[in-house]
Amino acid sequence: MSKYATLSCLCAIVVVFISGCETSRPMSLDAAAVNAALKPIPIQTLRVQAQNIKHPIVKPLQFDERDGLSPDEAAVLAVLANPLLRAIRDQRGIAQAQLLSAGILPNPQLSTELDLPLNSPGEEKIIRGYNISIDWDVTSLITRQAKIDAAKAQLSSIDLDIAWQEWQAAQAARIAVFRQAVLEQELAVANQINERLEENLTIIRNAVEQQQKTGIDLAAAQAASDEARTTALEITRDLQQQKLTLARLLGLPTDANIPLQHDIVLPTHLVVPSQAELLNNLEQCRIDLLALKRGYESQEATVRATVLSSFPKINLGINRARDTSNIHTIGPSIAIDLPIFDRNQGAIAVEKATRQKLFDEYVNRVFEARSDIAIALADIDALTKQIESAEDSLPALARLADAYKTAYESGSGDVLSFYAAQNDAGKKTIEIWKLKQALMEMHVGLEIAAGQYIPRPVQQSLARKQTCSGESDK
Repeated sequence: MSKYATLSCLCAIVVVFISGCETSRPMSLDAAAVNAALKPIPIQTLRVQAQNIKHPIVKPLQFDERDGLSPDEAAVLAVLANPLLRAIRDQRGIAQAQLLSAGILPNPQLSTELDLPLNSPGEEKIIRGYNISIDWDVTSLITRQAKIDAAKAQLSSIDLDIAWQEWQAAQAARIAVFRQAVLEQELAVANQINERLEENLTIIRNAVEQQQKTGIDLAAAQAASDEARTTALEITRDLQQQKLTLARLLGLPTDANIPLQHDIVLPTHLVVPSQAELLNNLEQCRIDLLALKRGYESQEATVRATVLSSFPKINLGINRARDTSNIHTIGPSIAIDLPIFDRNQGAIAVEKATRQKLFDEYVNRVFEARSDIAIALADIDALTKQIESAEDSLPALARLADAYKTAYESGSGDVLSFYAAQNDAGKKTIEIWKLKQALMEMHVGLEIAAGQYIPRPVQQSLARKQTCSGESDK
């Protein structure tokens, strides 16, 4: 080979090497980039996205912010705008890259040697020798399909897992709306009680100045007013915290004003499917179980690929050479690993143990889902009875407060009993609201446990046909 031919060959190798290199541009992580990413989605964009959302369970809807935020609108908004979900969705890009990597075959290996003679022992002409060979690992073809199958199943698993976490975020936003609505109702009741007792305190204070009431009456009125004001302040604090929680779930700034729909009604009882109906096809309805199943299938393919990779590594190639006496040769080459010590048994053992772990995780998740359904149904039944009992006792407490008021005004009653009866009636009203909130949250918990929407008698817009929206809806 001439000097120029050798130089040309080396240049060609360099060109091929450079053309195979990827380039990368820096991605800034500064205040401007972060603020741009945290900027709320424009309302016009949200309307379009809400109508075209694609999710196994969360369905598209007509988003209208003018009448206040409904629980369903909050659920869709959380799926579209929650910053945490954006980071979770990035896992899909990683899985897609892994699928791409699984299908890429290894590069052939090019090697070259150059023999430079140092001296000539005789009159025989000595020239420079060289050796050029190219080899390729043919055993990569054996494991390629199994690796692709594993990556495809893993991508499907991640898609389903993302959908499950979106469903969790949607349900959390629903609960946040119900909690805020209940706190607003509780605050309205607490403010009414506080205002009434403040008026009573003013009346009693004037009566004491006119010596028509005693200091005991004033102390009782003051204590009742203080307790009512404390209750109203506590509820105000809880409401403010709940508004911040809702804004966080919806990916909105902390100072965002989020008015709720005025016709959000909480039921006093629920009619839910039986445990047998909910357990039927549970493993096809719960998308997290479907995600685990795809993950198990991915691991099964990984085990198969690992077992196949224990096949002795074989490199096939072709060599071309010239020795220092100007004899040219060309011929095939083969290199085979001898599986004497390493038969990939360590990697196979690890992958099999991982497969067993995934199997046990799936079984445990099914067990927990069945248990969660049973617990939710029991709690719904207990809360329904508690609400019924509390509502039955409320009229009697109101009548008792009226009776104490009449007796006190006529001078035959005890002022402490009068204020105690008034506070008991107000507390019972707030207790009923809290029980309704707990009932609604338990209904959402039952939906999460069952992996599907369950109709609830709250609003027509909230009622949905009970269907199993599993992987088939994707």
